[in-house]
Parts: sequence; C-alpha cells; structure tokens
Amino acid sequence: MKDRIWILTAVAATIGLLALLSIKQDQEEMLAVKEIREQLKPILAAPHRSEENRTRDRYRHPLATLAWLGVEPSMTVVEIWPGGGWYSEILAPYLREQGQYYAAGFEADSDIPFYRINAQKLKEKFAAEPELYDKTIITELRPPQLTAIAPPGSADRVLTFRNVHNWMKAGYADAVFETMYTALKPGGVLGVVEHRGDPDKPQDPEALSGYVTEAAVIEMAETAGFELIGSSEVNANPADTRDHPEGVWTLPPSLRLEEIDRDKYLRIGESDRMTLKFRKPK
Repeated sequence: MKDRIWILTAVAATIGLLALLSIKQDQEEMLAVKEIREQLKPILAAPHRSEENRTRDRYRHPLATLAWLGVEPSMTVVEIWPGGGWYSEILAPYLREQGQYYAAGFEADSDIPFYRINAQKLKEKFAAEPELYDKTIITELRPPQLTAIAPPGSADRVLTFRNVHNWMKAGYADAVFETMYTALKPGGVLGVVEHRGDPDKPQDPEALSGYVTEAAVIEMAETAGFELIGSSEVNANPADTRDHPEGVWTLPPSLRLEEIDRDKYLRIGESDRMTLKFRKPK
C-alpha cells in the first residue's frame, strides 16, 4: 500500500513539474514573440518602405508572421525568391547588425527573361541603398540544378512567401524542399506562406490556379525530412472562395480581369494563405 501511495505521489509530482515546465516554456515563447514584434515595428514604419508596400501590410501581416516564425535579429535567415524585395525591405535592416540575410533569388543568367530581368532589378535595388543592404548576401536558386542557397547547415530560418505553386508548375518543388532542408541547421525552422487551396478538391499537380492545399505542402516538406510543428491563421482570408476565373491572380494585387468585377475582387482582398512552420530534426 505504501509503495502504491509513493508511486502515485511521484507520478503526481512529475505531472505537476511537467505542467510548470510547459507553462514556463509558453511564457518564454510569448515574451520572445513580444520582443520580436517590438524590434520589427520601427522597421515597418521606416521611410525606406514605400507607401504602396506598407499598404499591403494588412494582407501580408509581416509583423505577426515573422514574430510567429521566431525570426530574431541575430539569426541567419534565407529568403527564397524575394522577387521585388518586399520582405527584403524588412529582413535586411532587421538582420543587418547582428545576423545575416541571404536573398536566394532568380538566376542572373537565366534563359527566362522574367528571371533575368528581376534578378537585375533586385541587385540594383540593393546597390542603391547600401545603408540597408550592404551586408545582404545574394545567392541563387537555380532550378533544376539547385545550387546552394547558403552554406549547408548554416541557416536558423529559411522563409518562402507564395512560391510553392511556381515550383510545382515547373516540376521541381520536391528538389527545392530538399535544398531548403540542406541549408538549415539541425533544429532550424522553415516558414512557408502559400495561397491555400480548397482541401475538399484534388490538388492539381501543377497548381495552375496558384492555390495549393495544406496537405500537399506538408507532404512535400515531410518527404524532404521536415516535421510540422505549427500552423497559423495569421494570413487567412475567409472571404476568398479560391474559385476565380484567373485563379489567385484574379485577386489583388494582380487583378488580371482589370475592370471586370474589380470592386468585387478588391473587397475580397488578397488570397487566403496558409502559414506553416516546419523544423529540421536535430
């Protein structure tokens, strides 16, 4: 009887200790998120960001997104395909003093004019404002060969915003996930924001509508070796039906139908988006 009481007491003490540790961890995570948000606020309000870009904050939620993904200023962060540099305007100055920002962009010598032209535009953007971008390292994601986007095992975070559908269309999505996995440190985090497809409809392997189901993204990430550790609704848009004549590009900012039902699509706003967090196992 005494042995049984001792065992029950030990179990109760263990459960209590685990509960306290969980509460402590939650509190520490909340404090970290709060600190990241405070550090990012002045950058989001800084004059180097255009009014046009700041207007899109209400759809892209950079403050909440980066805080939830745990992007700290001392980290090494790789952004895949920064495009015109919307997130670069935030990440480069944020990481400039203590961390390292890799902009893994389009290949400068690509046979595809869009890639070549935009790679040059990004380079010129960075060169024009050295006070923001002088410490940024530009690398290239060169599909399908896929060169290193950062030294293997060097990144604390790899981030990609609305790119998975492009990789699926081109047929090298799995290879890109493997490349991102290689760049991350053990325990490092991959953050994925993508136009969210209807889970009740089969996934188009080429994602021609621009929408991808969460299940498809999770499967690609897990196949590469990642483990899913969280999902957030920070970039959700319940008004998006995901069923539009020109796919996701029917909505702003593209508005491919131009004046046809323009007000309707402006009221919907930008697409419904998943925000997923994956970890490279230690």
